[in-house]
Amino acid sequence: MIFRIHSHSSAPNYKAKLIPWVTLVLAMTLMYGYKRIESYLVQPKVALVLGGSESRERFAAKFAIKHPDLDIWVSSGSPKGYAKRLFTREGIEVSRLHLDYKAVDTVTNFTTLVDQLEAQDIDSVYLITSDYHMRRARLIGDIVFGSRGIVLKPLPVPSEKSTEPLDKALRDGARALLWLTTGHTGAELGQASKRLIN
Repeated sequence: MIFRIHSHSSAPNYKAKLIPWVTLVLAMTLMYGYKRIESYLVQPKVALVLGGSESRERFAAKFAIKHPDLDIWVSSGSPKGYAKRLFTREGIEVSRLHLDYKAVDTVTNFTTLVDQLEAQDIDSVYLITSDYHMRRARLIGDIVFGSRGIVLKPLPVPSEKSTEPLDKALRDGARALLWLTTGHTGAELGQASKRLIN
């Protein structure tokens, strides 16, 4: 009779392999929760309006009336003359309005302004965009602005559209991480491909 002795040390230790993954998921969950709580506690002095819809600028103007100390930054929104008229008609002084037209997409809405906001010691910002666009904008903003310690407080503008697909948010989140590591957003590739198609 032959007895085989099985060594328990040769069998994979699944619990030991799970520990790093569980730790990573737990850390990410805690960080996500912390960012959400932090965004509810801050009182920003700046509102960032992402261009792409006049309703966002109208919403920001009405919000700014109720918050007279709030500066409004509009990233690639309506043409300059029209935007100034829209805000002044609502009673907002032009001195509170900062119009920037360097952004070509949602990622560059953040990357083109983060240095200016940081230079002015701005540590929190109201993020104004359409409700269907907020998930993607918030993910990008948390990465780009969060890298400089700037907290976002979302103010979604109601719309009739359904939330954008998750893959769009993840793609742009990856582009924000690319910017964080290389200083490039990948927007140049998108612009070049559009020129090739046309």
